[in-house]
Amino acid sequence: MPRKKWSKSKKRNVQAAVEKGVRILFAILIVYMAGYTILTNTRSPEEETKEVEEHTSFIELVVPVAQKMQEIYGVRASISIAQAILESNWGMSELALNYNNLYGVKGDPEESVLMETQEFVDNEWITIQDYFKVYENFAASIEDHAQLMVEGTSWNPTLYHPVLNAPTYQEAAKALQQAGYATDPTYPQKVIDIVEQYELYKYDLPVQQQ
Repeated sequence: MPRKKWSKSKKRNVQAAVEKGVRILFAILIVYMAGYTILTNTRSPEEETKEVEEHTSFIELVVPVAQKMQEIYGVRASISIAQAILESNWGMSELALNYNNLYGVKGDPEESVLMETQEFVDNEWITIQDYFKVYENFAASIEDHAQLMVEGTSWNPTLYHPVLNAPTYQEAAKALQQAGYATDPTYPQKVIDIVEQYELYKYDLPVQQQ
């Protein structure tokens, strides 16, 4: 029995119906994904309030020490605080909670703890084990960080002097990267974003007070 041939108008109607169905399914998918994102990202007001309080408490805890280090060593308080926030996840990382190490500073095996860390090598993140310093308290960690900026390393005592001499916190963050402080290529921008989001620049001492 010969097959019926569809008219062009009928073919167009069918094609239009299919396209309409695809558009409807796509719209449903977008709505579903948007709703899923909202549900998974929604936090209660109590949780948000608690986070704000924890962040505020951490900043208030380290500000006096960071300002003292700026006064003594010339390291911008905003940079010290932003790095501490970034490196220690607001003082909540295992390294910070258990060993008071806010900056992920590495050390000799005899005075350090062996832990896993991530490094950005050959354009990818890898997990390695390394030795990290142990401090008596957060203040000791912040001061050691400031001393590192001043004294540099055994192979380059002036390595971080561009950080100290930078005219702005933005330039100081970039100087950290240029000196090889972190392997993360986005490190300077992360530091800058934290400074600006939490207005940490207001804690920097005027130049004449340094």
